[in-house]
Amino acid sequence: MAVLKVIEIMASSPESWEDATANAVRMAGKTVREIRSVYVQDMSAVVSGNKITEYRVNVKITFEVTG
Repeated sequence: MAVLKVIEIMASSPESWEDATANAVRMAGKTVREIRSVYVQDMSAVVSGNKITEYRVNVKITFEVTG
């Protein structure tokens, strides 16, 4: 039986929501091992001069707790 834990992370990117999601996984991977999945809960963007300047995501990352 595996014990799984979920953390919530906010991340951003000037490129895309996909890149922002990848940034969230990369940031979590610095301190968390055995990441199993990522769920994009919310997406938003910052607009300046009628142009999207930053893509933002709020994600839930699931990982296995090892002991």
